[in-house]
Amino acid sequence: MKTSDFYFDLPQELIAQKPCNERGNDRLMLLGRTSGSVAHYQMQDLPSLVEPGTLMVFNNSRVRRSRCYATKISSGKEQEFLFLNPVSSDLRVWNVMVKGAKKVKDDARYSFQDGTIATVIHADENTGSEFRSLGFEQPVTEDWFERNGHIPLPPYIRREDTDIDSERYQTIYAKETGSAACPTAGLHFTQPVLDALSAKGVDLAWITLHVGLGTFLPVRAEQIEDHHMHEEYYTVSEDVALKINNAKKEGRPVLAVGTTSVRTLESASDENGIVQSGTRGTHIFMYPGYKFKVVDQMFTNFHTPESTLIMLVSAFAGREHILNAYQQAVEQKYRFFSYGDCMLIK
Repeated sequence: MKTSDFYFDLPQELIAQKPCNERGNDRLMLLGRTSGSVAHYQMQDLPSLVEPGTLMVFNNSRVRRSRCYATKISSGKEQEFLFLNPVSSDLRVWNVMVKGAKKVKDDARYSFQDGTIATVIHADENTGSEFRSLGFEQPVTEDWFERNGHIPLPPYIRREDTDIDSERYQTIYAKETGSAACPTAGLHFTQPVLDALSAKGVDLAWITLHVGLGTFLPVRAEQIEDHHMHEEYYTVSEDVALKINNAKKEGRPVLAVGTTSVRTLESASDENGIVQSGTRGTHIFMYPGYKFKVVDQMFTNFHTPESTLIMLVSAFAGREHILNAYQQAVEQKYRFFSYGDCMLIK
């Protein structure tokens, strides 16, 4: 299939630039996975749309304050870095995404806000031109990011981060720090909604996938089969793996909250759909033709044209159904992307 098969026209004014006035006060589209039917609700209606006995799986990764600014020592010019993941176990070498990477040369030295010095290390040829490694003389810890970092808002949010983003660009259940972007489907959930789901007999479980390079890279290949995903790491505990496998045995639906939860569950399962516990890396890329082994239903945001995420939801519900639903969302003026509205596919 061609990347252009997943294009749709989206007016700029529908790209949400800030969260709604109150967490969870979002619109919710219900899409029939097989029928393509569309209905419109509010996020507060979600508990009424989920059957008792359903197992909902959430990603509890917490966003790191990973956007950091430094000054090039030789010229005094400011440079932006987005920290992705540590390369070394001692936390002294990090993979970073670099704005204006062509100007960031090997061995260049940069000074960060607290005076920390980093040196650019030659990037792996397989990583891509936007990426470098930075070497430090001391470990770069979460405390360092709290002192030097900013919330890494996506590039389509055309403003600087604020104190509001420190709260609203995290899910209320975020626990394990490590993501370079928020698993944004979870931003819609409030404690009252979670409580209402539990009271209805819906089972809740949490996995961890730290969002990394794959989220930021556009699909540059003309044929989607030629696109290669970068590795991200996930963890599924023994208790959660048992919960998922029991739900499948008992014929209860597994509802993945967010594409990161989908990627985790499908990556963690064997060819028979049995989910294995543990911590592993995944390069999984789902597009039409992929056969889902674990996930029965999906809760997700509205995604960017020609992205791996719209390809994933198209694999789940069919490209025609997705593009038709997105067209209706545009006509109904839904808000798109990270701070936008949401969709339940079942």
